[in-house]
Amino acid sequence: MPADFTPNSPMIYRFADVELDVARHRLTRGDADVHVEPQVFDLITALARVAPNLLSYDAMIAEIWGGRIVSDATLSARVSAARTALGDNGRAQAIIRTVPRRGVQMAVPVTGMDTGMGTDTGGQTAPQTGVQVPRQVIRFARSQDGTSIAYATSGDEGPTLVRGGHWISHLEHDWDNPVWRPLLTRLNAGRRLIRFDPRGSGLSDRTPPSMGLDASVADLHAVLDVTAQGGSQTPVDVIAVSQSAPVALAHAARYPERIGRLILVNGFAQGSLARGDIAGTDTLLSMIRAGWGVPGSPFVKAFATLFLPQGTAEEVAGLVEMQGLSASAEGAAILREAIGRFDVSDLLDRVQAPVLVLSSEGDAIHPSDQSRLLARRLPNAEFQSLPTANHVVAPSDPAFDIMLDATDAFLAR
Repeated sequence: MPADFTPNSPMIYRFADVELDVARHRLTRGDADVHVEPQVFDLITALARVAPNLLSYDAMIAEIWGGRIVSDATLSARVSAARTALGDNGRAQAIIRTVPRRGVQMAVPVTGMDTGMGTDTGGQTAPQTGVQVPRQVIRFARSQDGTSIAYATSGDEGPTLVRGGHWISHLEHDWDNPVWRPLLTRLNAGRRLIRFDPRGSGLSDRTPPSMGLDASVADLHAVLDVTAQGGSQTPVDVIAVSQSAPVALAHAARYPERIGRLILVNGFAQGSLARGDIAGTDTLLSMIRAGWGVPGSPFVKAFATLFLPQGTAEEVAGLVEMQGLSASAEGAAILREAIGRFDVSDLLDRVQAPVLVLSSEGDAIHPSDQSRLLARRLPNAEFQSLPTANHVVAPSDPAFDIMLDATDAFLAR
């Protein structure tokens, strides 16, 4: 939940070499703009507003997360990210000081200036920073084999866009995540966005009877059926990231009347096992079972290197937190092994929908040659490279805007 302000609260705060412009959601250090995720900006704003008083952990949770319980690791990650944004660190604590077991407070003088842009709320608090989160409604669809698939709809106007289900996500927590929230905000703008948790993860059945490609295609089909507006089967657009790319392609090949356009981000035709990378897959599965969602574990370090080598500390911490929320270690390993067996190479020439293939140049999870294979084999495909090594294209990555600008342009045709 965005930080709140009261009538006549300052709209610009200055401390150390930092200027915090609340109304414009802008933080500058010296003469340089600093990219800050919404929750981190909210935390810094709250600290500046109550300075020199303590911001208790309870108050932080109430203000930033709306009172929902979050882990100590999440609190620590946001405080660490706030320090980094301000040029501070946990050892020096020159700007943000931790009071053990109580909270955090500003360690430097803070001055505030009213720019005249405030709003009279009549004594009621009102959102002032961060991005407005659209209301989402979560329901459940029944897949062909009886598996319960959780899906969410947000936004009531505009064309429908379906985000294919992929791992390390959770319908109830995506909007609070520093990686997924900015992405969903862009995708939802002017659109009705539909998302779902893949079988074996999130709110969907954690122990489904099968985990193969056919089952995943049936899950997507079930979600499309129950979300069809007015009962119609008008084709819808789908953005499919990583594992959801072959699922969307298989669905488009089997049910061409249901898919309008496809955007594939770091997708693949053949998973790692289908490509014959048995050793690499076994290594990844072993690391998942040993360290899934455990901060500081060897898996987390390898995860950062493979999935998000150019991500910020906050982004890596956000995805690590999402690991534990999305699936158990064993469940994640089972899902990952199933993904490795996906193979749609014999279906590509049957996909008639227009396709935009986006590929991170240095992707270490699904090599870019897999995306190029898709672009070559799909009859109606366009290809665009993304200048990044990140498999998960995070908001701090310059490729993030390139990816979403290309997506918006493709869907606007």
